[in-house]
Amino acid sequence: MSAGYTLLPQTSPQDDDDRLSYNNDASVCGAAVVDGEYRSVLAAEQDAHAGVKKVEAAQRVYGRYSRWCLFVGLGLASYIYSLDASTTYAYLTFATSFFGEHSLISSITVAQSLIVAVGKPVIAKVADVSSRGNAYVSVLFFYVLGYTVIASAPDVSTIAGGIVLYAVGYTGLQLLTQIIIADITTLAWRGLVVSLVSAPFLVNAFIGSNISSAVLEHIGWRWGYGMFAILVPVSLAPLIVTLMWAERKAKKLALLDSPKPRSRSNSSQPSLPHGSMMARFLRSAEQLDLVGLVLLGFAVSLTLLPLTISQTVKGHWKNSSIIAMLAMGVVLLAVFAVWDLRYASKPVIAPRFVRNRSVVCAASIGFFDFMSFYLTFTYLYSFVLVVKPWSLVNATYFIQTQSVALTFFGILAGLSMRFLHRYKYVLVIGLVVRLAGVAMMIHSRGANASDAELVWTQILQGFGGGFAAVSSQVGAQASVPHADVAIITAVVLLVTEIGGAVGNACAGAIWSNTMPVNLEKYLPWLTDEQRAELYGSITLAASYPRGDPVREGVINAYDDTMKIMVTAATALSVVPVLLALAMPNWYLGDQQNAIDAADLTGRSVLEDDAENEEEP
Repeated sequence: MSAGYTLLPQTSPQDDDDRLSYNNDASVCGAAVVDGEYRSVLAAEQDAHAGVKKVEAAQRVYGRYSRWCLFVGLGLASYIYSLDASTTYAYLTFATSFFGEHSLISSITVAQSLIVAVGKPVIAKVADVSSRGNAYVSVLFFYVLGYTVIASAPDVSTIAGGIVLYAVGYTGLQLLTQIIIADITTLAWRGLVVSLVSAPFLVNAFIGSNISSAVLEHIGWRWGYGMFAILVPVSLAPLIVTLMWAERKAKKLALLDSPKPRSRSNSSQPSLPHGSMMARFLRSAEQLDLVGLVLLGFAVSLTLLPLTISQTVKGHWKNSSIIAMLAMGVVLLAVFAVWDLRYASKPVIAPRFVRNRSVVCAASIGFFDFMSFYLTFTYLYSFVLVVKPWSLVNATYFIQTQSVALTFFGILAGLSMRFLHRYKYVLVIGLVVRLAGVAMMIHSRGANASDAELVWTQILQGFGGGFAAVSSQVGAQASVPHADVAIITAVVLLVTEIGGAVGNACAGAIWSNTMPVNLEKYLPWLTDEQRAELYGSITLAASYPRGDPVREGVINAYDDTMKIMVTAATALSVVPVLLALAMPNWYLGDQQNAIDAADLTGRSVLEDDAENEEEP
């Protein structure tokens, strides 16, 4: 048995009958588990990357003030991330229009979405192999470089390049914040801290539009981007300095374990001089699983790209390029699976992850939940602008309702897990409530539904989504040792975002295939050109007053189209509930995870207790 690693019973003292499981449903009772699974857990501990070891060593040097600095730094990072998300989305329209290329928005946002999705496992690997502090510095570099390029862009292609660079920083900041929280919090508190870092959205969801409007009116879109090139480094500085200080002090105090020499038989690298550049590159490539990351990046990109652009190209899904990209993406995904599961020495997705019921269920819950969400949300703003006689401000507030509810109820979910010491109850309740909110939209999509009913559908979905998002993430993180937390968090978020892309594509397919037919059904007296204009312009459709035959015909067409989307979303929302019932109900105690007895410093709690008992 490796030093500092002892399995804990996965039941609370008051709940001995609730036997939990790890991976292949291995029963956990006392310290007994199935031998094969026990060895895989030990392998994860022994393969812990340098970044994880540095985090555990740094936990031993934090005092009261330095820990407060760490939390303040996390708070500032979370706030700037929230302010960014609440404002900069509005600037892209004006930036592309400035160069007369407004139609390129969709292409730019597709590229941004791909980077945001694919970048997560890459950044997680960097954080594990190097250190959390170094990963933050890398993220900050791309963040600032991207916004600087956009702010000084002479043409729209430069803006697109800047958006891609910025997306690396944006997704990195999002992911690293979640990883740091998992590093420094025990399971009992993790859900609450995870939800609290989203609290700035409660404020920025409403003031963000005011800030972006003021920026566009007074200083222009360039400074809207450019000011974040200043604000982001200032906001991240306390967190980065604290992390670097702790890592440096831990090294000075010799708290870091000396790396074990690797035997040649365990390495796939050729025999090279230890200090040669090629040897260093091959060691780094092996640690990062560079081949796996490249295969995964191309596979996900070639799979997501057809899903996101299929409705904008000639022939849609019949386009030969779309078919070729999707086929190549599926093939590369299979190649990646074979490489990682059989050949990679430090795989991105190790075989033990695929056998881990908590991880698979959490990722699948995210996939189907996001797919359902985007089916209802993609055209919701357009729907309310046409169906409801609301002002633009009120329509915008309505769209923000679910985000605010997600944040508020996510905090309540964190509190609940803190005192229940379980996450499964919160997860199942959340997904059932979310299912109810989606199902309500089958009725409330109509023009005759009350405003209160429509708003309540969003509140209920936010309620359920807030509970589900926090609890499913904690459940996945609880099921793996600390060495795997970063990459598991990235993989779950990656699969979730793929589900969102699929939902977006399905919504676009339903819209493009049914809306023209419904317009023809309810507005047969108009010409094809007039119906095409109504199909392509929300403002034209909303310009007709309520009661006008054209406006009412468009509303009926929207009604029928939304019915298909919402019905499909309701059916998909049942799947996460079933998956949640299949997840093990890990006990959320005072350890870093529910698999071993290690505390936040990586030391065995049981061994510490034994040492204390031996003292006279």
